[in-house]
Amino acid sequence: MGKAADIGSKGLINLAPDAWVQWVTQRPEVVAKEILGSEFHWISRETDVLVKAYSATHGDFLILNELQLRYTTQIPLRMRAYAALAQERYRLPTYPVLINILPPSSTLNIVNSYEQEFLGLRAIQDYRVINLWEIDAEIVFEQPLPSLLPFVPILRGGGEVSVVQRALQALRADAQLNQLESLLAFFASFVLDTPLVEEIMRWDMAVLRESPWYHEIEQRGIQEGARRQLIRVLEQRFGEISHEAEVRLEGKNVEQLETLMDSAIAVSSLDEFLTIISA
Repeated sequence: MGKAADIGSKGLINLAPDAWVQWVTQRPEVVAKEILGSEFHWISRETDVLVKAYSATHGDFLILNELQLRYTTQIPLRMRAYAALAQERYRLPTYPVLINILPPSSTLNIVNSYEQEFLGLRAIQDYRVINLWEIDAEIVFEQPLPSLLPFVPILRGGGEVSVVQRALQALRADAQLNQLESLLAFFASFVLDTPLVEEIMRWDMAVLRESPWYHEIEQRGIQEGARRQLIRVLEQRFGEISHEAEVRLEGKNVEQLETLMDSAIAVSSLDEFLTIISA
């Protein structure tokens, strides 16, 4: 059975770190020197990978990689916080990169910076955004980028059976990569019928359950179900709710949504409910 790190972000980037850092920075002269610990005292996330990189022009610097299954409204603040923590810990300039794996809901607008102004003071953090569904699947084979092979089905043009099979062949041809077949099957299930996926490749649930993305999919499914149920109750009580109200429910965890469900049943107006969200 594969270890969690084998099919998590760190394991994927470690397959070909130079190719990865050159791709995320779009600078062919950059090389990866070391994958560093990204645990900052109370924070430890399997989807964050901190790489110490080097280029002749810029010297040593950090690349903060955040691989996010789906974008949420909390991401910009997280990118600001992690970039600052990384720079403070290692005393090196930091290049933050957000890699979104699956498209978010249509109510969310993906941004590439965090901005806040309070009492005349401003906080700004820019970061690079890479949306995998906008990346051409061909570059994975051409460059090559073995770290992206499991994601081929959800890349642009990667959902064709022939392209998925091509990625599968590349994984099976390398002993270091063949452990990723279950992860490839997982993402293939988003674009192909499950029986077809099971027919053309192995689907090892024991390995797949070690993936942080598998757990996030499970949690997101529960979370999205709770959010939709809450919206349904609000619409039954108060009629159609605004797009803004729906957006304000994005990113709420299951416990928060359950509490808001109690409020949705108890309040006498939608305005009263929105006041509770803002509290």
